[in-house]
Amino acid sequence: MGMYIRVKTFPSSKEESVIRKGPDSFEIKVKEDPIDGKATERVMEIIADYFDINSNMVRIVKGGKERSKIFLLPDTIDKKY
Repeated sequence: MGMYIRVKTFPSSKEESVIRKGPDSFEIKVKEDPIDGKATERVMEIIADYFDINSNMVRIVKGGKERSKIFLLPDTIDKKY
């Protein structure tokens, strides 16, 4: 099944950061502009780094063109976090 996380994104930020707001809720700032999905791609890379998984294991479920998004992570994350 995997683990769903809610992420509020802040594209075009001056610096990148991850703030965990709850067990499944994050705020992520990225430097990329929200053009051609570049900011979302960077958010997915940051999520992968945070959870120590490959970025192709991060799936976007909802909110592709919105600031609030839902991502699906693999089953192995449930046990680690």
